[in-house]
Amino acid sequence: AARFPSPLSRGCTFAGMEIREAGVLYFVLQMRESAITFRGRISSALADDNLRRSLAGVRDKFTSHRAAAVQKYNAEGGDFEQLRERGRQIRRESVLRMPELLQEFQQNAENAGAKVLWAKDAAAARKLIAEIARRHNVRAAVKSKSMASEEIGLNAALQNAGVEATETDLGEFIIQQAGESPSHIIAPAMHKTRADAAAAIRKAAAPENDSIPALARAAREYLRRKFLAADMGISGANFLVADSGSALIVTNEGNGRMTATLPPVHITLAGIDKIIARREDIPDMLALLTRSATGQRLTNYVSITTGANQGGPAHVYVVLLDNGRSDLRKSDCAEMLQCIRCGACMNHCPVYHAVGGHAYGTVYMGPMGQVLSPSLRGAEDVFDLPHAATMCGACAVVCPVKIPLPDLMRRLRRRRESQKRRSLKERTLLHLWLFAARRPMLYAIAAATMSAALAKIGGTQKRIRKLPFANEWFAGRDLVAPPGRTFRAVRKRFGI
Repeated sequence: AARFPSPLSRGCTFAGMEIREAGVLYFVLQMRESAITFRGRISSALADDNLRRSLAGVRDKFTSHRAAAVQKYNAEGGDFEQLRERGRQIRRESVLRMPELLQEFQQNAENAGAKVLWAKDAAAARKLIAEIARRHNVRAAVKSKSMASEEIGLNAALQNAGVEATETDLGEFIIQQAGESPSHIIAPAMHKTRADAAAAIRKAAAPENDSIPALARAAREYLRRKFLAADMGISGANFLVADSGSALIVTNEGNGRMTATLPPVHITLAGIDKIIARREDIPDMLALLTRSATGQRLTNYVSITTGANQGGPAHVYVVLLDNGRSDLRKSDCAEMLQCIRCGACMNHCPVYHAVGGHAYGTVYMGPMGQVLSPSLRGAEDVFDLPHAATMCGACAVVCPVKIPLPDLMRRLRRRRESQKRRSLKERTLLHLWLFAARRPMLYAIAAATMSAALAKIGGTQKRIRKLPFANEWFAGRDLVAPPGRTFRAVRKRFGI
């Protein structure tokens, strides 16, 4: 497997303590404690050379494009940090006033001719949408990209109801044909090579060859037939606007607009956290979303649907999905509901760069998924996700609405500690470390001994590639050897 230096390898100190040794120990313990399935997914990801190359592309493309977009915004007279603060305020108001704003949204949407339905959980949402399909004798549906539909497992539910559902976002279409789930919330097929994409497209269409224009043309022609034959369209929502009862989606392919206008029945499925108060908030939120997600100044299509408009679908529904969001709003991680699903946090996350999206085992991956998934699901198989982080803080630095993701992960870690979910081995080792850390002289001796030993193991190359009981750590990265002297020793030598 390719090796990736860890941010914890950079020597740093805090309150006179050596953070490198403590951080490595803590992360290794968390990896050993992780569920078998989580560990297995990580091992598979680290051994996948195609995934390595794809992830390198994400790191190089998305991060550089965002940086260039921010620089250009500032050069044109804007202040991106002020824009982030404005976005934070808008989304914070949305969370604080959520019940009130949702009621306002329902009233305005229904006044415009839409029918607003409430789904307490995923099962309720699936049942509501299946009932709508039966009521209107739907046999074929087209879907615009929607993470909420992934969250509730909608495609399988539609199939069980006798409805053929076709994903119309090109990345989602490729994933659907491959029988997989998205590995990134913005670029769902980013882990696929051109050969993989061609094989997936050939399952439904007949491209002339495997060139990008031919593949795109074949997929486009296939999907246009699906659009014209569909009885129902299903879209997500980037934002729900309370004062107009509107749903807003952004796409780069135009499929969202066709999904929302061509079929006679349209459903918007959106989490209740997508609400914003005013139409006047839209420009600021779009300016943040597009630059943070793909580095674009504007997305190609911004579609706003309000009720049942003349010439559009005759039947318009909005399904508002809770699925744990109300409980999350009452918790100490409520700030997570400010998320606008831009993907910037995962684009800048060294852990995501190493393992990709599927290793997380959840619909929402990366730093935002490490908080959102345990908070919404609370299931055992995702409870370890907040520990799959180096705590470098890059996610908080780039979050367009300033969600303090590392702080939220720490809160979830503390919650796990209070529920006594650690193994006996982990508790024992951490208590031994804590015993030493509370005794400065003992800790100084232990840190000096460890630093000297690790420096010797690193040798002339000053790289450590293997240590006992740390196979998981070194399966995908190596460690920069310490200089052999602790900060405490250096300070004493110079009389600081």
